[in-house]
Amino acid sequence: MDNRVVPDRELVTEIARRHLPSEIADRWLRLLRPAAVLGHAARGDRAVGVLGGNPRLPDSAEWPSWEGHGPLSFVAAVDCATLSAVPLDIALPSSGTLLFFYFDGRYDNYQASVGYWDPDTSAGARTLYVGAGEHASPRASPDGIEPYQRVDLTAEPVVTFPALEHPDLQAAFMAPGEDLRAFLDHPVNDAAFAGALAGRAAGPRHQVGGYAYPVQGPVEWEVAMAALGSRDPHDPRFAAEQAQWTLLAQVDTDDRAGMMWGDCGTLYWLARHEDLSCGRFTNTSFAWQCA
Repeated sequence: MDNRVVPDRELVTEIARRHLPSEIADRWLRLLRPAAVLGHAARGDRAVGVLGGNPRLPDSAEWPSWEGHGPLSFVAAVDCATLSAVPLDIALPSSGTLLFFYFDGRYDNYQASVGYWDPDTSAGARTLYVGAGEHASPRASPDGIEPYQRVDLTAEPVVTFPALEHPDLQAAFMAPGEDLRAFLDHPVNDAAFAGALAGRAAGPRHQVGGYAYPVQGPVEWEVAMAALGSRDPHDPRFAAEQAQWTLLAQVDTDDRAGMMWGDCGTLYWLARHEDLSCGRFTNTSFAWQCA
């Protein structure tokens, strides 16, 4: 099949049918979730968002900052009205703009880092929503912050699926009492199947909605740890907390934008389902992973 012209859901279905036994393929395909993958725009493409450059902020809005550390870097923005043409599995406003900021370490020469392992660092990443009715204009980065190279983005519909350690995949296919090493031998974790799925696309994996594309383990696990202030996976609150979070957006390492997150890593912003359903973006959480 030609993945340049075949819709992604159809392509993924063909791959699953080719690599998995029929009953297993049926169950695996029921796990698929739609998302928008954001690619570099070519001349004439309709842009849905942008990496880097100067963000458009309301005149009354302060530049996001991490108290005691400094201003955050502007990473990306997406236009919700344009994005609404792509089917998603998360509730987003029908208009307005979402902007994503992150304290990337350049301001303080990498003295501080942001991560789930220290919930006190959560202010080092931020999501802002600017409504369609708010007057916004380009805002230059504060002194000490070099903006990333601006790259316009387009959106294409894709389907996403849970990785090895994600609880959705384990709930669907892992036998009671089975350990992760044994689960690696299950057909859904077969290397040829994974390789065929990975071969659908090349380049940076920027995405809105769907399952996150993890570099390591489930990002929902990391933000649940941050929310609970606990690193104990046996905490009785953990499974329920993890289930509340879903991917809002991820931004990959991208040479064209001059973005390198650790060792070719990815940034992830997540939100609780209830917050998304109410259009609240003030309580998003953040994770980043690298190889």
